[in-house]
Amino acid sequence: MKSIKNVNFAGKKALVRVDFNVPIDKGQITDDTRIREALPTIEKLLSDGASVILMAHFGRPKKGGFEPELSLKPVVDYLSKMINKPVAFTQSLDFKDIKALADELKSGDVMMIENIRFYQGETKGDEQLAKKLSELGDCYVNDAFGAAHREHSSTATIARFFPNDKYFGLLMENEIVNLNRLMSSPNKPFTAIIGGSKISSKIDVIHNLLPLVDNLIIGGGMSYTFAKSRGNRIGNSICEDDKMQVALDLIEEAKNKGVNLYLPIDIMAGDAFSNDCNVKYCPEVDIPDGWEGMDAGEKTRELFREVILKSQTILWNGPVGVFEFETFAKGTDAIAKAVAEATDKGAFSAVGGGDSVSAINKSGFADKISYISTGGGAMLEFLEGKTLPGIKAIMD
Repeated sequence: MKSIKNVNFAGKKALVRVDFNVPIDKGQITDDTRIREALPTIEKLLSDGASVILMAHFGRPKKGGFEPELSLKPVVDYLSKMINKPVAFTQSLDFKDIKALADELKSGDVMMIENIRFYQGETKGDEQLAKKLSELGDCYVNDAFGAAHREHSSTATIARFFPNDKYFGLLMENEIVNLNRLMSSPNKPFTAIIGGSKISSKIDVIHNLLPLVDNLIIGGGMSYTFAKSRGNRIGNSICEDDKMQVALDLIEEAKNKGVNLYLPIDIMAGDAFSNDCNVKYCPEVDIPDGWEGMDAGEKTRELFREVILKSQTILWNGPVGVFEFETFAKGTDAIAKAVAEATDKGAFSAVGGGDSVSAINKSGFADKISYISTGGGAMLEFLEGKTLPGIKAIMD
């Protein structure tokens, strides 16, 4: 693996693609996980005596050009405090200005380029943009696992201009090593917990996991499609009617592969999508009209817990309820606690996907988990067995 770990970057200008697409509310960063996880790479390069030029995206600009509400300025200010040194920055998109700033960098200095998606060619993998970016540094480091599934100029195309000087950052290396551990040599029993709202976004992941896992737990909104396909009443719960046959086929596939498939056996429902709605307990997943499933019931939480605690490898992707509402966070909190307990007993645990990471952070058990992925879509595509462009570009 082309890691920065055993390379000395003294005197080099290291061009580093990071994923700092973090949640911001009223100018304040509300979850700095992706920034914190990139710090070891930045600190390694600086300790070698390199200067560091960071590239990152934020949001999905639509106008083309600078959009003040999507500027990386709040991230730059936050990073400066975290590394205890100023981060040079310009909101200019003119490469003459950016190159002038880069040329002034000395050993131990850090700068960041404004939101790379302000450049229209970025998301198209434009070669001319990649070439201009490459002229800023002596080497290229990709540490943006969260964007590794994008074949963009700064995540993939740029690597062509550094045939002998392209590397994985420490975050990327950690992601690849841990995900490969899940997919190639998991200790048994291996339990996958798949939640979230839609089957359609997780079909390929489930198909790819079924030959590997011993237990598959399905919760959250997607479980109501399974419930309805089996004849249960689900009231006003979220459901993909066109995926009911897919749900039945997955149940059959799991059975044929000897995988234990666990679905909710009771549900907490609400009469509105709100934290303050009326709550009804629905045994046997029998939800009347006017009510929608919002969380796993107590029996379901206990069932899932028993399976998790007997596991040696655990993958968790997707919450099992509307955990953003305190009233309906018990199911997801129970999963978090069980995964943490199993890890404490020696299991290897991996948590990934934006909502899952938010849930584990909110639960207070994040430091008990073996590995937390910084990638949402990237992690899913890796688990689907796809080759990620950002990884392939470094390996080639």
